[in-house]
Amino acid sequence: MSSVNDVVIKIATVNGTGSASANGLLMKSIFRMGVPVVGKNYFPSNIQGLPTWYEIRVTKDGRAARADRVDIMVAMNAQTYSQDLAAVTPGGWLIYDSTWPRSKLLTRTDINVLGVPLSKMCNEYFQGARARVLMKNVAYVGVIAALLDIDLNVITTLLQETFAAKPKLVDSNLEAIRLGYDYAVKNFACPLSTTIKPLDKTSGHIIIDGNTAAGLGCVYAGATVGAWYPITPSTSLMDAFTKFCQKYRVDEATGKNKFAIIQAEDELAAIGMVLGASWNGARAFTPTSGPGISLMSEFIGFAYYAEVPTVIFDVQRTGPSTGMPTRTQQCDLMICAYASHGDTKHVLLFPADPEECFYMAATAFDLAERLQTPVMVLSDLDIGMNDWMCPELKWDDSYQPDRGKVLTAEQLEGMDKFHRYMDVDGDAITYRTLPGVHPKGSFFTRGSGHNKFGGYTEDSAEYQEVMERLLRKWETARTMVPEPVINYSADNKTAILSLGSCDGAVCEAIDMLADDGIGVNYCRVKAFPFNKSVTDFIDQHDRVYVVEQNRDAQLRSLLLLDGNADPRKLISVLHYDGLPMTACFVVDRIKEQISKGRAA
Repeated sequence: MSSVNDVVIKIATVNGTGSASANGLLMKSIFRMGVPVVGKNYFPSNIQGLPTWYEIRVTKDGRAARADRVDIMVAMNAQTYSQDLAAVTPGGWLIYDSTWPRSKLLTRTDINVLGVPLSKMCNEYFQGARARVLMKNVAYVGVIAALLDIDLNVITTLLQETFAAKPKLVDSNLEAIRLGYDYAVKNFACPLSTTIKPLDKTSGHIIIDGNTAAGLGCVYAGATVGAWYPITPSTSLMDAFTKFCQKYRVDEATGKNKFAIIQAEDELAAIGMVLGASWNGARAFTPTSGPGISLMSEFIGFAYYAEVPTVIFDVQRTGPSTGMPTRTQQCDLMICAYASHGDTKHVLLFPADPEECFYMAATAFDLAERLQTPVMVLSDLDIGMNDWMCPELKWDDSYQPDRGKVLTAEQLEGMDKFHRYMDVDGDAITYRTLPGVHPKGSFFTRGSGHNKFGGYTEDSAEYQEVMERLLRKWETARTMVPEPVINYSADNKTAILSLGSCDGAVCEAIDMLADDGIGVNYCRVKAFPFNKSVTDFIDQHDRVYVVEQNRDAQLRSLLLLDGNADPRKLISVLHYDGLPMTACFVVDRIKEQISKGRAA
């Protein structure tokens, strides 16, 4: 096996041993060398003691998807050793802690096995049980640096930046890295035939996860209120928002906070607080995951019917029920699209990466207030908690929040009467007021039957009039949501349609198919309801492969329900094992379908 800047490193450790810092150091060092990289963390839902893996994909082409191979496996967990050994690509390398003997049964003749006495070295060099465990993980960074020719100066600089306030930690970490590095140089042929060489492909880019990007986006969008109940994998979104608010939303003169962040007793309370704040005129939001959406559904229906703007970030994980809390999926599409009992339709946004999480935060708040309705941003664990290389985030300082149709005191003063749910402009979006602005703007916010004047009603015709206006507003929303990303790779009648974090795998798969002489066009939807561009794209093609990460073809179902697509055209490509999708999976499934079509 021989390559330059094209390698997949997978590190198998135990949760709670401090390996995350070492893995991040390794990944960021490669990034600092100008080489595109992406990091995927596969961790257990229990707090400590269970297997965890971190996968670093180094790719000169800047691929963002999970790879379908492991070139270098660092097997630090005896419990998963046989599994980790089996995962290595033929011709690849396995690094293990040779302090203890390895069973002769656990061997492979088609890979290179490199034993490094990591525990023995660290036990002899460092004092204290905890320090020895931590430094053992740091030492394997040195081994990999020697094998792949990673610049030690870059690693040193990163350590100095990370522990600037704790110089002793810099020294101990460098000592551990040098232990591993020197052992590898002395005992193995370094560097390997697979190496990492400096490039200039990361300038103007950052490493960031989607939850951090979304939290920052909420600050820039003008959000001042957040309420949530902790749940994996969305908790770090509120952690990020809190951190940014503490830095940027504190009055310099008085030291008082200009934000309110509340950890509620449950998800029902969290969404109730957010709706109350939104009704009062604040930009408020809650982050959650699938189980939280289930609990919030009644309040979401209230917001839809009473027309209270609010934003919900759903960082999706596997289900149903508790499912696998630390694995990724796109399985909340249907529950979010029609959350609550009765006739409801909700605006959904589908970011593909952390960059879009940042920008879509502002889009979500603007849409929620323009349409006076809940807007949900559907990220997932892969986007939210993994390390992505993205272009530097930029902001237009001239941005002004779009508050929609909010009447001022002056406007209310000049009106004879204010009717909360009357369609004045013909777009099905009514005018609203904020509490305390003017007596003429007073009204009862009703989740029960109400007429266009805002009064309580059980009259059939009055109820139906409001419900039909809400349906017309849905059609107005169709013209406001973000357009899809559409690429034509060839003049043909075959296409892929997908969403969200599938994008990296799909884009790579399209290139792989093109290399095999199979051209496909591509549409990535960014929002629900689907606008005309999506339906037109489907109409142009004879066969559309709908690629998504759930068992029940939920995106395909939405296309049939909302887009009136021809079901004979839509062929599902479904991935739902909880791990991020790979390009090879997409290629293999499409080739299978093509073969079936030819056989038929």
